[in-house]
Amino acid sequence: MKAYIFPGQGAQFTGMGLDLYENSDVAQHLFEDANGILGFHITDVMFEGSADDLKQTKVTQPAIFLHSVILSKVLGDKFQPEMVAGHSLGELSALVANGTLTFEDGLKLVSQRALAMQKACEIQPSTMAAVLALEDEVVEKICKETPGIVVPANYNCPGQIVISGEVDAINAACETLKEAGARRAMVLPVGGAFHSPLMEPAREELAAAIENTIFNTPTCPIYQNVTTTAVTNPTEIKKNLMSQLTAPVKWTQSVQQMIADGASHFTEVGPGKVLQGLLRKIDRSVTSEGATFENE
Repeated sequence: MKAYIFPGQGAQFTGMGLDLYENSDVAQHLFEDANGILGFHITDVMFEGSADDLKQTKVTQPAIFLHSVILSKVLGDKFQPEMVAGHSLGELSALVANGTLTFEDGLKLVSQRALAMQKACEIQPSTMAAVLALEDEVVEKICKETPGIVVPANYNCPGQIVISGEVDAINAACETLKEAGARRAMVLPVGGAFHSPLMEPAREELAAAIENTIFNTPTCPIYQNVTTTAVTNPTEIKKNLMSQLTAPVKWTQSVQQMIADGASHFTEVGPGKVLQGLLRKIDRSVTSEGATFENE
C-alpha cells in the first residue's frame, strides 16, 4: 500500500516552493490565494527570505504546510495515497491531502496554530531537548521522577526522543539522562515546550477554531499523532487534533502501525528528507522516497 507522510517544523529552507510557483499554474494560484488568506506575502519570505526570516512562527508553519500541500496538488494523478500521516504540524497537511480539510480551512488553522503556540511560549519560559540512545521506558521514568514539568514530546524513532517542559526541569532531566547512559541529551534552540502541558493555552485556542471548522470524510485513513491508529471518522479526527498540542507525537508507533496495516512504500511530501531518515531507523524493510514535481 502507498503511504504518504508530511513533515513538521524544522524542514523549512530559503527558496522553498519557488520551483513549484514558477513551473505550475495550479501552484501559482494556490500561493497567491495563500497570500490573501494570511494577509501578508508569505511567498516573498519563502522564496527570498533569510533563514532567520523563515524562523518567524507566523511564517514557518504556514510555509511548510504550503510547500507540502501545494506539492501534493500539483502531482495530479501521481498522488494516490491509501493512507497518510503527518509529523506534528504535518498532520494538518495530511488532512488537506486526504480531503478532510479544504486548502483554505487548513491554512487558516495552521496560521491560528502558529500564533496560539507563540503566545503560549511567551507565557512561561520553556524549551525542549533531544535525547539519543536511551530506551523509551528509561526516558519516560526519568521525566516522571524529575521535579517540575518535563514530558516526552516526540517519539521520532527508536533511540531518539525529544522531551519538553520547563527550562529548569529540562536541564535537570538532561543531567540525569546522561548519567543513565544517553549518548546525548541536548537542549534545542526552540522557543517553547511544544507537545507538553505548557501548551494548554494554545490547545484551548486552537480547539475553538477546530470546532468551528468543517471536517469532511477523508478519502483514506489518517494515522494521527495522538492515537497512532487509522482514523476516518471526522468527529474523531477533530478530537485527536485538538489533543495534539499537549500530547506527545507518537511517530515511531504511527509508522509501525501503518506498516502493520500494509504500508510497503512511503513518500515524503514537503521540504527536506527528515521523515525518510526516521523511517530507515524505524523499519528498513520498507522503501521511501521524496515526492518530486516535474514540469511537463
